[in-house]
Amino acid sequence: MQFDSLTDFFNMGGYAFYVWLSYGITAFALGTLILVSLRQKRKILTEISKKMQREERLKANRSKEQ
Repeated sequence: MQFDSLTDFFNMGGYAFYVWLSYGITAFALGTLILVSLRQKRKILTEISKKMQREERLKANRSKEQ
């Protein structure tokens, strides 16, 4: 579809509310998904790091006892 002006583009033939609302909801959902995924990744990496440190401490204690 070709628009005569920038105003016509933003008006979307009278359906601007529905079109821009759907774009906004989609952008919000994708942004939320990205943020939640990054937080989960950071949490998992922290848990893995703590577990590796705990295993190293246990291994060091076992070698001291022997």
